[in-house]
Amino acid sequence: MVNLNRIKVVLVEQGKSGKWLAEQLNKSTCTVSKWCTNTAQPDLQTLDQIAKLLKVDIKTLLYDTKFNENI
Repeated sequence: MVNLNRIKVVLVEQGKSGKWLAEQLNKSTCTVSKWCTNTAQPDLQTLDQIAKLLKVDIKTLLYDTKFNENI
């Protein structure tokens, strides 16, 4: 499957774990793991919640804004 999100990358950059994210969202660690490996995708509302928890723009979870600043 194509990498449709950067959740795992942003978690690593912030020193946070998938388990932490699962607890914050009241989701299973299995669900978050699927998002991190891009075998499943969160819905847009959940993606927005993830962005707020990680204090990043939602675009950061979708593509590397450091290299795509014109998008």
